[in-house]
This record gives sequence, C-alpha cells and structure tokens, in this order.
Amino acid sequence: MPKKISVKTAATRFTDASNSILTFFKETAGLKETHQHWCADYAAIRLYREFETLMLESLSGSINNDSRTISSTVGCSFPKHMSRAVCQYLIVGTGYFDFHGRDGLIQTVKGFIPDDHYLTKILKKPEYKDSLERLSAIRNFAAHDSDRAKEAARRAIGGEKMGSAGYWLRKADHFEKLVTELKALARDIERDAPY
Repeated sequence: MPKKISVKTAATRFTDASNSILTFFKETAGLKETHQHWCADYAAIRLYREFETLMLESLSGSINNDSRTISSTVGCSFPKHMSRAVCQYLIVGTGYFDFHGRDGLIQTVKGFIPDDHYLTKILKKPEYKDSLERLSAIRNFAAHDSDRAKEAARRAIGGEKMGSAGYWLRKADHFEKLVTELKALARDIERDAPY
C-alpha cells in the first residue's frame, strides 16, 4: 500500500524553508545595493518555488489520503490507495506545477478538489489575496524582467513605482511582510489538514 502524504508536514517544511529564505534575505544587507536587489530577486524566486511545492504536496496529499476528493471533481472513480507519483502525475502530467496569480491557483486547485475542501477555502480567504497575487507577479518580474512582467507586478502592488522586483522587496519590509502572510497561510493549512 502506498505511503500516505502528510499535508501537515508539507506546511511545516514550507514554514522552515520560508524562515531560511528570510534569513538569507536579511544577511545580504552588507552587500552593494545592486547585489542586494539581485539577492532579493533570488529570494522571491526561491519563495515562489517553495510555495509551488507546498501547493503540489497539499493537492497530492489531498488526493493520496482520500481519492474521493478528485473523484468528486472529475467525475470518475480512482483507486483508494495511490502513490505520490501517481497523485502528482494526475496534477502535472509530464510538466510541472504552475499557476498564474491567486485566481489561477484557485482554478488549478478546483480542478482536483471540490469547492468545500479546506484547501480551496483557505486559498479563497480575502486576507491572502494580496500576498498570493504579489508572490506570482513579483516572482515573474524577478525571473523575466520584462515590461509585461513589470506592469503585472506594478498592478499587484497597487501601482507603486518599481525599478526592479528586488528594489521593491527591500523597501518598507515588503519581503518580510510577504513571507509572514504566506507562513500564516501555511499555518492554516497545517491546522485544517486532517493528515
């Protein structure tokens, strides 16, 4: 029988990884300003990557621990016990887990679990809307540095001027606030996940 995936453990891992990324972010303060911004860009990309992992593990765990969640959503029956590999294949196929902003994440999640599932409810909470939008937009700007990504990031942060994603993240404790909000979301997942 396949091993059960612990969503609670995934949430704890995300919190630990977020703390490490935040430590890295703070330790770059002695670098030249340009290098601080580059490190902030990297921190945003790394935080996004850890969040993607949390979401993939949360979805995989939801399917792995109760295949009725995906069966009710897609309309066909699945075996009671599926491995992590099978669960992840159902979610990403041969690709990787990706989402476009909060609405895109919710839409992706709803493709595998029902509206009344704890994970969907948490992602829909109004207090996480801004942080999820900012995480995606800032990560895309940090990774691509295109005009389109910059405009999307500006919209996500409320229209503020920004030279780079790293510059904005270093200003007014924006990165620390983003990490704090995402860790709160992970705590909600850890609290509400039955496994």
